[in-house]
Amino acid sequence: MRIAQVAPLHESVPPKLYGGTERVVHYLTEELVKMGHEVTLFASEDSQTSARLIPCCKRALRLEGVKDRLAPHVLQLEKVAQKAEEFDIIHFHVDHIHFPLMRRLPVPHVTTLHGRLDLPELRPLFEEFRDVPVVSISDAQRGPLPFARWVGTVYHGLPKDLYRFYARPGDYLAFLGRISPEKRPDRAIKIAEKAGMKLLIAAKVDEADRVYYENVIKPMLKSPWVEFIGEINDKEKNEFLGKAYALLFPIDWPEPFGLVMIEALACGTPVIAWRCGSVPEVIEEGISGFIVESLEEAVQAVEKVAGLKRILCRKAFERRFTAEVMAQNYLKVYERLLMAEKPVLKVA
Repeated sequence: MRIAQVAPLHESVPPKLYGGTERVVHYLTEELVKMGHEVTLFASEDSQTSARLIPCCKRALRLEGVKDRLAPHVLQLEKVAQKAEEFDIIHFHVDHIHFPLMRRLPVPHVTTLHGRLDLPELRPLFEEFRDVPVVSISDAQRGPLPFARWVGTVYHGLPKDLYRFYARPGDYLAFLGRISPEKRPDRAIKIAEKAGMKLLIAAKVDEADRVYYENVIKPMLKSPWVEFIGEINDKEKNEFLGKAYALLFPIDWPEPFGLVMIEALACGTPVIAWRCGSVPEVIEEGISGFIVESLEEAVQAVEKVAGLKRILCRKAFERRFTAEVMAQNYLKVYERLLMAEKPVLKVA
């Protein structure tokens, strides 16, 4: 199958540091190539891929300090349009900027929506583009837009050998990701303090969240139970997550997926997560972690983690969240769309 993958340009594919969507695009692209498909990746020129790369900007926009991030994406869409007829299907990961263009091109396409969909301005947009086929990364993500043309839910996946399994738990709790109000690192700190267990925070601070960090989180870092590490790369993640007693995922927003949860499971590390968004679809209660709704429940969950078998966390990852499983599920979506596009032959 001739498949185009269209990635965001904010980060390279794969990203140098933080960048969930671009990492998923990388794993999907590499797995499809491994399966023997002819894959073309539209991404920044500093991307590393086994597929054919069509560069759409010199470097990841985050590294370039670009003021107008829309302009490179418009240029990217023009490159996609120029080569559109070379592909059996075009798979977009760039939100909705391409909807008007693809409505007018006679090429099968699909879009994975990677972000939150409860923003008020999205409803009229998807009301207009009800015909555009879209994929959700969890069933929960669909909630605000039930009328959209959903053609599948495909959970994110990681290469099976990306993370090493750690059979023995460490003696600290882990928080990994981004310092922001919706990720609730403040909850993680309070859980650690109440449970009397060390918390290591490996997270980036975006400029948009700088005030929250300075006013809310930074004063809490003085706690003797907390150590702030900062942003870490993929190689550092394995040891950070694998040696943790448990991952805390105390979110306060409708998380569409939560890649860090399956990263922890790949290492054999259980997850304690708030009942929001995709969490009940990813975590199997009492097997790969615990789903909670309060600080008190979270502290109790910390006490119960010792009763979980880390090998079952790893097996849950291998069964449901590998890159191979993800690629196979996307191929099913592609095949359904291609069958729907085929003209019906009339028998005379």
